[in-house]
Amino acid sequence: MKIIIIANRLPVKIEREDNAFVVKRSEGGLATGLGSLETDAEMHWIGWPGIYTDDENEKKEITEKLGELNYHPVFLSEDQIENYYEGYSNSTIWPLCHYFFSFIQYKTEYWEAYREVNSLFCEEALPFIEDDDIIWVQDYQLMLLPKKIRDNKPNVNIGYFHHIPFPSYELFRVLPEREEVLEGLLGADLIGFHTHDYMRHFISAIYRVLDLNCNLDEISLRDRIVHVDAFPMGINYEQYHNAPALADVRKRSEKLREELGSQTIMLSVDRLDYSKGILHRLNGFANFLENHPEYHKKVSLAMIVVPSRDAVDRYADLKTQIDQTIGKINGQYSTLGWTPVYYFYQSFPFNELIALYDIADIALVTPLRDGMNLVAKEYLATKREKPGVLILSEMAGAAIELPDAIIINPNDMQEIENAILQALTMPEKEKRARLDNMQKRISTQTVKKWASDFVKELSHISEQNKEIFQKTVGKRQLTQIKKEYDQASRRLILLDYDGTLSPFVKNPEDAIPSEELLNLLTKLTSDQKNKVVINSGRNRQVLDKWFKGLDLDFAAEHGAFYKESGKWHKNIREKMEWDDEILKIIEHTIDKTPRSHMEEKDSSLVWHYRNVDVWLAELRQKQLINALMGPSSRLNLQIVPGNKIVEIKSPDFNKGSEVKRLLQKADYDFMLAIGDDTTDEDMFHALPPNGVGIKVGDFSPAAKYRIPLQSSVIPFFGNMIK
Repeated sequence: MKIIIIANRLPVKIEREDNAFVVKRSEGGLATGLGSLETDAEMHWIGWPGIYTDDENEKKEITEKLGELNYHPVFLSEDQIENYYEGYSNSTIWPLCHYFFSFIQYKTEYWEAYREVNSLFCEEALPFIEDDDIIWVQDYQLMLLPKKIRDNKPNVNIGYFHHIPFPSYELFRVLPEREEVLEGLLGADLIGFHTHDYMRHFISAIYRVLDLNCNLDEISLRDRIVHVDAFPMGINYEQYHNAPALADVRKRSEKLREELGSQTIMLSVDRLDYSKGILHRLNGFANFLENHPEYHKKVSLAMIVVPSRDAVDRYADLKTQIDQTIGKINGQYSTLGWTPVYYFYQSFPFNELIALYDIADIALVTPLRDGMNLVAKEYLATKREKPGVLILSEMAGAAIELPDAIIINPNDMQEIENAILQALTMPEKEKRARLDNMQKRISTQTVKKWASDFVKELSHISEQNKEIFQKTVGKRQLTQIKKEYDQASRRLILLDYDGTLSPFVKNPEDAIPSEELLNLLTKLTSDQKNKVVINSGRNRQVLDKWFKGLDLDFAAEHGAFYKESGKWHKNIREKMEWDDEILKIIEHTIDKTPRSHMEEKDSSLVWHYRNVDVWLAELRQKQLINALMGPSSRLNLQIVPGNKIVEIKSPDFNKGSEVKRLLQKADYDFMLAIGDDTTDEDMFHALPPNGVGIKVGDFSPAAKYRIPLQSSVIPFFGNMIK
């Protein structure tokens, strides 16, 4: 087994030095985390080498050098770099995911390049992918890749991690290619996000764009289940926590403290990007200086901005604004011995950055939107003898894990100003208590744990999907069922109706049996060895009307009534009289839920919501069940959530009780029950060990087999009785 990481960039830099190529390792969190995976598996990494060349000999040389490290380069042309990376990835997806709607650029050539490069990555990966391998695709540049790999290698284990925010559905829906992007991601078995908010937004998009069934964190596809989960990424805590004790770092720290004197240092570290809230932070600090002159000459902000895409107009404009704002602040407030803002437009080597973390009394981490933000965690990890204070944007993914930081809205200049004052006046004891709590969290939720947790969950899900695949009725499973059917002398066949024999329709009254179904039932019932029972939630009148003339038995309203030898019997003493409180609760829910309605049967009440918006349906379903719990408990009634319904009924009968009644009356050497709903689980549980339970649609642990699509049910029976 191999673990194959596929990311936009390889974890190394290729540089030309003296007419030769030199490989230099990157220090990024992703490379650290994946490099620290404890596994016996062979590790491979596929990605762009970060260098452009159109010379085939140079490509060959680079490929050979990287191949020694199990790294596999994907070479991109200059047009692809511009349109795929700078274009669709960073001018369409990046602003979309960071909620900068007005910055989104749509160009046909961007999308075409994005699809083309995702295909190139797939072509590079396919030759050495084997079925038992784990493929882990990283981030928004490669959202089409999971499906491309799945289409070629259906049995491989695929994970995808989204390192930036996932936007709410209302924003995501503006993306013209939204369907293809989501379908691309659903090629994975496991899709990971930093926070549950991003996870929730993604599932909401799946509901609304692709109209797929989602059960909590599971998305049901035809032949497998895709899991969605949150994995907050951490850092190499020990590396950062121990770094301030290194001799070189101590020397740098002492020199910085000597140069800066006794003033309080606030630190911010960002890449040049409009999502980082750099201007908002500067304006908040300017307000603080204006309103709190007592802190002049006592507090300075050290601002590190790492160059990024400054050849792009929008980023160049941002840098100009930052330069001007800093110039204005320093021009207004500087004295001969004091500079309010120390500005560094450069990246810093590791030891120098650690020294800055070490001497900084306060860290200002205030992005307008950020997937996680590891700077906040790095700063906290470096604090040892002297505690520091973290001011953290609520829009950063890290805020969920770090509630002991001073949490602010980064768009509110007043909040930034107040947070600075709170940090400056915070008692040492409180600083230490807050820091200890946050360090306890980040020291356990490390980047190593992040990577390990993801791979473990992916392996578990892959095993579950193998079980689903093995249960799915294919040629081998059909042959086994048919063999048991042909050899049997007395058979019991139990059939659910809606969602099994008939597809779901907007109006339940329109779900009349097709000619194809009636012909199948005629063939099934003409065999004297077969006892065929439609075990349905439908009422008696509808079943009699739809199947008039067929030699069928029925169980209606989930076993409340049953029909044998042409005569109906009831398992309830009399028609249910419904409590006014229950009726009012359901009627109130209908008033609040457009397109829902109530069906009153002899033995149950059913609230239908098939045509209701997904989000509203989920909300109202939970509200209705909560409201019904009290009166249903007092009246000894059962609340049964089903497929787009909530049913209130007596607990004394269900589809399983009907199966038990039938099995007590006669012996059968072949028993088959098929259904699609939660109510059909009772049938599967009531079958003896040699019974054949078949779930239509979603996976069921209680059923022996699975038919993914309702449209396959009638052909299945046709093949079974051939």
